[in-house]
Amino acid sequence: MTTSKNTARIAGFIYLVVVITGMFSLAYVPNKLIDWNNGAATFSNITASPSLFRLGIYSSVVCYVAFVFLPIVLYKLLRAVNESQARAMVTLALLSVPLSFSNLQHKYAALILTEKELFLQGISTEDIQSKLMFSLHQYNDGLLPATVFWGLWLFPFGLLVYKSGFIPRFLGVLLMLGCVGYLINFTGNTLFENYPKTGIGKYMGMLPAIAEIGTCFWLLFFGLQIKRNGK
Repeated sequence: MTTSKNTARIAGFIYLVVVITGMFSLAYVPNKLIDWNNGAATFSNITASPSLFRLGIYSSVVCYVAFVFLPIVLYKLLRAVNESQARAMVTLALLSVPLSFSNLQHKYAALILTEKELFLQGISTEDIQSKLMFSLHQYNDGLLPATVFWGLWLFPFGLLVYKSGFIPRFLGVLLMLGCVGYLINFTGNTLFENYPKTGIGKYMGMLPAIAEIGTCFWLLFFGLQIKRNGK
């Protein structure tokens, strides 16, 4: 039991790193610096706070590195529940990592446009702002393929949690719903031009957020409540 509790808490700690760095890089920094409808304001914000933009990139790298280890530790915790489902969980989670890392090149391109003046001589400010927004939109749209796997891994994870008997079942249900939320947002953003304006994405995005934050804190602070064999 002690080993399982330690594994759960390690998983919870790694999950916390993923949650904090993910929220910082995907929500906090964009909300502070990016106005998707105003290239001039975005350029001004980033040039005024380049360290925050750089920290956002660094935070993304930390998030993706932590996400390599998270499913591996969860596999150790949950493989006894169902080996094949645990392997599927790890595989689907890890498939998102190279997609996420390769997409960061667009943020580095945006960084060049705001800091490397020597390479931009002869280019108008309006053109720089336009290229900046293009790079940021490329990054934002480039997240979509990764979100497919951010969602898919949650289904076997949720199923394992639901079947485990030592983690609350409602967390398993929430994780599987989180998978649905990610896939609905991917489908909507890919197929329907006006999907972001409907407001559906905001609510669908809350499903995985609630599920993953809840699971993270349960693993970290409550550990395992082993109920097998009458314990």
